[in-house]
Amino acid sequence: MDLLDVYVNVNQANPMTPVAGKTLNRQSSGSPPYAGVEGQQLWSIGDLAADLAVTPRTLRFYEAEGLIEPIRGPGGSRTYTRRDRTRMQLILRGKRFGMTLTEIAEIIDMYDGAESSKIRQLERVVDRVDQISAELTEKQRDIARTLDELADVSKQCKAKLRQLRASN
Repeated sequence: MDLLDVYVNVNQANPMTPVAGKTLNRQSSGSPPYAGVEGQQLWSIGDLAADLAVTPRTLRFYEAEGLIEPIRGPGGSRTYTRRDRTRMQLILRGKRFGMTLTEIAEIIDMYDGAESSKIRQLERVVDRVDQISAELTEKQRDIARTLDELADVSKQCKAKLRQLRASN
């Protein structure tokens, strides 16, 4: 997925190549849990967790938070669609960027298919990415100042140590 592909239409199929998954080719009776997903790429909880390098518990957490909605099969088994996979990729990217779950949900849920929604969503992402970038730049400056201070302290300690060794 392209780095700029943050506003992925999570309501339609994503052109990603699945790593571990299966396609539902059997004829559905038209009743839940598989109604409307014939021919789609599907993942079990274990397959999707492995594919995204997360734990099944992580997937269950984001389901409980309402950010993904796997199909529930007989016995409560979870089956994930491309939409769920795409949403998880966006969630994980948002977390790496330092976004809160509320911010991630706002951006993901903002999409309703209209061009104005894409614009709103991208504007929100740009604003947040700029904010995160500014915060990281400030942290980088703080780290540089701290490293300079540490270098000064180390230099002073080494000089004092040499002085003490020389006087003994």
